[in-house]
Order: sequence, then C-alpha cells, then structure tokens
Amino acid sequence: MSRPPRARESVLDAYEDVVIADGPAAATMDAVARAAGVSKGGLLYHFASKDALQSAVIERMSSRGVAEMADVAASPVGAIAAFMRSSIMHNTPFDRTIVTVSRLAQNGDAVASDALRRLRDVWEETLRPHTRDETALQLVMLVSDGLYFNNALSTGSVPGPDLDDDALAALIALVERSAA
Repeated sequence: MSRPPRARESVLDAYEDVVIADGPAAATMDAVARAAGVSKGGLLYHFASKDALQSAVIERMSSRGVAEMADVAASPVGAIAAFMRSSIMHNTPFDRTIVTVSRLAQNGDAVASDALRRLRDVWEETLRPHTRDETALQLVMLVSDGLYFNNALSTGSVPGPDLDDDALAALIALVERSAA
C-alpha cells in the first residue's frame, strides 16, 4: 500500500521547521522524524538520506518559485507591484522554503546557492518584460531585496523601518515610474 503524498510533504515541512529553528546541522534524520511525528523508518521510506531531504526542499523551492512568479506575472496590480509586495515575508510556505534553502546556502551548500541563483534568474525573466532595460530591472530587484532584508530585521531583535501600506504603495509607485 502506498503512503499518501501528504506524509512526504509533512516530512519536508518538519525538515524546514528544524532548519529554520536550529540550523542545518540540527536537521538530523532523527530530529526530522521527531518533528514530523513519524518513525525513522517512515522518514526513510520517503527520504533515504539527509541529502535526499535537502534535494527535495530545493526542488520544492524551485517549483514554488515558478508558481509564485506565474501569479506575479498575471497579477491585476502589475508584475512589479506584485513582486515587490511578495518581498515582504508573511510566513507563507514559499517564504519558509526560501529561508530554509538560504540557511543551507549560508552553511556552505553549493547546490542550495546555485538553486537560489536560478530562482533569482526566474524572477528576472518574469520581470524583464515589465521594465525598460537592465538597469531598471536591477532597480526593482535591489529594492525588493531591501524590502526582504528590512522585513527580516523587523521580525528579530533589530527593529526594521516602519513601512505602512501607504508608504509601501508610494515606494512601489516610485519604482514603477523609474522602471517603466
């Protein structure tokens, strides 16, 4: 009898939880099994090794990134505005997967670093038709990076800038005018 696909997703969710909370080194097979509420054998049914878990979460990020950018490209508010708004973390599944892969990359995982570069390429490919040139595209990307970074500051002990909805809308309008 095959196991439901949700069990595999639950294990990946647990892996992300452990990596985000305690770092990649803490994400042992035993720790992930405990966090997922499965036996180690149940974990091994889906993932034969820690490398297999890492590969699966990187693939998950790539898939979620492509889906996210399809939504951005089709957004009624415009691709640039939608992308910039998505740069503010809301603890979505995609946010958590990016944070996980980022932690792996920060820990020296070259495959994770390459996957993050490819994700950035997907973002650029999606936004390129909505900007006048490469400089404008990089403006959008860098402001988005800044939004993400400052949002991360505000979730920790270091206060980030106070950017309410009106200020964010004004920033987005300024970037859109500069990029068009």
